[in-house]
Formats: sequence, structure tokens, C-alpha cells
Amino acid sequence: MKERKRFAFVLSLGMVLGAGMTLYSSVFAKNDEPAVSALPLEDLRAFSEVFGKVKSDYVETVEDDKLLENAIKGMLSGLDPHSSYLNKEEFKEMRIGTDGKFGGLGIEVTMENGFVKVVSPIDDTPAQRAGIKSGDVIVRLDDTPVKGMTLNDAVKIMRGEPDTSIMLTIVRDGEPAPLKIEVVRDIIRIQSVRGRLLEPGYAYLRITQFQSATGTSLRKKLSDLKKENGEALKGIVLDLRNNPGGVLNASVSVADAFVTKGKIVYTEGRVKDSRLTFNASPNDIANDAPIVVLVNGGSASASEIVAGALQDHKRGIIMGTKTFGKGSVQTILPMNNGAALKITTARYYTPSGRSIQAEGIEPDLIVEQLELAKKDEPEVDRLREEDLRKHLGNGNGDAAADDNKEAEDGKDTALADDYQLNEALNLLKGVNIVRLKK
Repeated sequence: MKERKRFAFVLSLGMVLGAGMTLYSSVFAKNDEPAVSALPLEDLRAFSEVFGKVKSDYVETVEDDKLLENAIKGMLSGLDPHSSYLNKEEFKEMRIGTDGKFGGLGIEVTMENGFVKVVSPIDDTPAQRAGIKSGDVIVRLDDTPVKGMTLNDAVKIMRGEPDTSIMLTIVRDGEPAPLKIEVVRDIIRIQSVRGRLLEPGYAYLRITQFQSATGTSLRKKLSDLKKENGEALKGIVLDLRNNPGGVLNASVSVADAFVTKGKIVYTEGRVKDSRLTFNASPNDIANDAPIVVLVNGGSASASEIVAGALQDHKRGIIMGTKTFGKGSVQTILPMNNGAALKITTARYYTPSGRSIQAEGIEPDLIVEQLELAKKDEPEVDRLREEDLRKHLGNGNGDAAADDNKEAEDGKDTALADDYQLNEALNLLKGVNIVRLKK
């Protein structure tokens, strides 16, 4: 049998609405196929008979290649939501999307019950700015119903030139009627790692998607934040909310940045090259600073690998809501005709042997995303000690007042709007208090 290369396409959910499929890893291996059973001759005769009937009796003439492609797609769609056949055009577009720059809306989608379901919007994209949310179900594209379309067909409609718009009709939990949201297409440039200091000593790292260079970018960003802080960090918030996944090697690299020994993840499948184990190297770039990992229902695949590894090694506290639960690995098999087969080849497992397929990662602390609201204050400011005439000084002089003002100004403004992030920071401070008392 002719040897073929296999691309381990891992750990992302559906399709990114830009140039094509989401990222795949750079793992290559020989095609180690199990023994093939005898051909089901009776079933093949039935297929041949159906093919002939369609050719002769269908109301319109259908080309042979179209009928066969549809038959192949039907075969794959009956397996699981993540296996599919990519024709030449779709395979080309999938590869274009691997450099982190493409045209489209900026949402990761999958197919569910015949409709397009949003796994998550990507940060700083038209979809996020328009208000698209994880869990939204798209039922109509402009005036065209989604029901009956393939995922590829729906994605083709949603792609387009920058500055053109599309009207999405969306069903959202909690809304009494479908929502109509107009999204203007744009070039999507994904910056996979962002970071800043929430306040002195406490770093915030946000990973939007796992790309090939995400591990390197994370290390550089954390190094920059250490220099900005001027001393060792007291804690890190790692934000994986609404991160749909991406490259397997990138998720391993991120987890390895904080885990110093043991397994990070392993995969199990039928063929030999789908059985892989990834182990940690002895280097913690955070120097044992406590970590809180934020997750939600839009955290999938590669995000769940990182969260699962840190949870099993007790290296981080997982906070938020239950993750998506996509624990399977897809492999891209290029075909001789220029097309490709994307097929599920393995399940992945956390270091302790957990498969999160259809289960998800349960956070150590369940924290819903609530809206922070300041209690109404009276219009007239309350009287304070400092307002009293001839009040007694505190002996600290003016410097203390300046220090307090500087500390207040240095607090991250996002904490006022993001309840989960605020709780993560409070938890890190609590962990440090406990450490000091030991």
C-alpha cells in the first residue's frame, strides 16, 4: 500500500469563519493501518444499485463525481460531528487558515441538530464586537435557512470580502425570540496571547486560541510582565474562557510552562501513531506562583488539555463553569485526488487518565459570570474624619496619601466589569495569605 503522510489535526472544534478549518499540529507519521476486513459485497451491490437508480431516475442529471463526493460526505457525517471530507477547495482553505490571519467573521462553529452552533467568538473580531456569544445557534444566514445545509456550505456563505455584511438570525438561551445580528466581515488577525498586570504582583494571561507559536508567545509575555513588575510574581490568572482549542503541541507547551514532571496528556486510538504520550520538562517559568485558570462552556479541546493537566497536577485552581467536553483528536489524511479526509483517530486523556469527551472539565470552584453593580450611594458625599475641622493627623505625612492614590490608579479597570476575573484575583490573594501564615 502506498505510504501517506498523516497530519495530526488536533483539538479544535469545528470551523473558524475565515479561510477554513482551524489549526492542525505539525506531527507527521506513517500510515499504520489495522488489518482491513473483507469487503461487504452485498452492501456494495446495494450502493451500486442506488447509484444507478439516481443516475437514471432522478429529476435532473447529476454528474458522477458529485454523486460520489456526496456519498463520501454522507459516510463521514454519520460517524461523529468532527469527521468530514474536504474537497480540493476546502482542503486548500483549511491550510490557508493555519497562519492566524484570514478573512471572515471570527467565530468558531460546529454543527448540531442540523444548525450551526457557535463554540466561541474570537477576541477582537467582528463577531465578538457584534455581540455573538458562545452557545448561540445560527438558524438563518441573511434570508437562507441553515437547516439542511452542511457545515461547509454554511461557512462558505458566512465568509466573504472585508467590509461586506451578513445578517445572522440566532436562537439564544434565555431570549424569548430569535435575535437578528448584523456582522460586518473583516480580515481576522489572531493574537493568541495577551497579558498585563492586574495590579502589582498579579499577572493576567489570556490565550484566545492555540497556534503553533502560542507556547513561545506565552513565555515571552510572562517574562515581560516579570520585568514590568520588578520582582517575583505573587500570582497568575490564566484565562482560557471561550478558547475553542487549536494545535496539540501548543497546548502541551503551555501546560509544560507550569508543570515540572509527569504526563501532560496522552492519546489512545486504534492505529499505532495515534497513541502518543507528552511529558513535562523540569522548568516552571512561574517559579511556583499560584495560578487560577478561568474556563467556561466555550473552553474546548486544547484548552481542556491545559486545564486538565494543571488540575491533575494540582498546579492550578480551575475556576468558572464546566468546559465544552471535546476530548477527541482529528487527523487530516491527504488523498491522492488532492482532497483530504478529516477523521477522528483518538481520544485524549488527562494525566490521571480522565477522558473528558462529552464530560468536560469540572472547575474546582464554580463561579458564574455575574454582573458587578455598585450599590447606589446618596448624592451627597458621606462625612469622613478628614472633613472635620482640626482633625488629628495620622503621622504619615503627604507621602501616604500619594501612595494610596497611586495604588488605586494602578488597579486594572477590567476588574470592575468581570466578576470571574475579580474572584480569581481575590483567590490568588487569599492563597498568598495562607502561604505567609505557614
